[in-house]
Amino acid sequence: MIVTNGESWLHFVFAARGTTLARIWRRLTLNVSFALVMTLGHMTYGWLDGRDVTPLPFTLIGFVLGIFLGFRINTAYDRYWEGRRLWGQLVNTCRTLARQTQTLVGAGLGDAALAERRRRLVYLVMAFPHALRMRLRGEEAMVGDLAAFVTPTELEQLMGERNRPNALVQRMAEQLDEAYRAELIHPMHLSLLHQSLTALTDIQGGCERIANTPIPFAYQVLLRRIVGSYCYALPFGVLSPLGLMTPVVVLMMSYAFYGLDALGDEIQDPFGSDPNDLPLSALCRTIEIDLRQRLGEAELPEPAQPHHGQLL
Repeated sequence: MIVTNGESWLHFVFAARGTTLARIWRRLTLNVSFALVMTLGHMTYGWLDGRDVTPLPFTLIGFVLGIFLGFRINTAYDRYWEGRRLWGQLVNTCRTLARQTQTLVGAGLGDAALAERRRRLVYLVMAFPHALRMRLRGEEAMVGDLAAFVTPTELEQLMGERNRPNALVQRMAEQLDEAYRAELIHPMHLSLLHQSLTALTDIQGGCERIANTPIPFAYQVLLRRIVGSYCYALPFGVLSPLGLMTPVVVLMMSYAFYGLDALGDEIQDPFGSDPNDLPLSALCRTIEIDLRQRLGEAELPEPAQPHHGQLL
């Protein structure tokens, strides 16, 4: 996620990193070059003389295309915002589960063995967002990063799991049931703890739904065919009235249409590591800091900081 610190209006006007330019500059260059060739040919050799195309079709198509692109952006942003809402819910659920573990498991008891049991449970809660981040970003090979939160035996078991976040929830449930059988959890409290585990599973399912359900292919093909055709045909409708200004107008219109289409691509998958994706690593660090503090640990990791203006 690109982090800004109150930059000026001109900074946003001339910004390049984190914008759609990296995605569209090739097609934009080709489009403007085509418009420039057509303009020079028309002005020098009389191309299209007597074959003017009325601008009316371009006006009508541009209006309809704007509606299509608006729907595309809204759909992509809905996916982005739902992803952020789910991760916000994950932060709160982890905090709640850690609090419940500290207060409901062995309520009123304070021996060292019980404190260790609570600590192990809270550490599994800390491991869950990291495992979910790895799954959503395709970083399963980084399972070693979970070593700070699980025992060597648990880490070995996780390496053989295809769905590690779900395996961690299962492990938490097993530890809660062990504590219940040891009469450390009241039956009514056990159901509350399992509700929090169910919330973790629901959050994972919501994130996987976004990650595994792309925008329908047919819709993307149709939209891009119309956008490309419109931008390349635009010089034929504006050459006569605009003359040498045709490439400039084509540049502005093409940048708008290509940019809106690319913006939908940029935010429709919010869990990656692109500049405009959600800062999952920073959110995981936030959860880790909060939960370690609840355990009374003095040495806390530093909050995640932007690297070259990007928060991962």
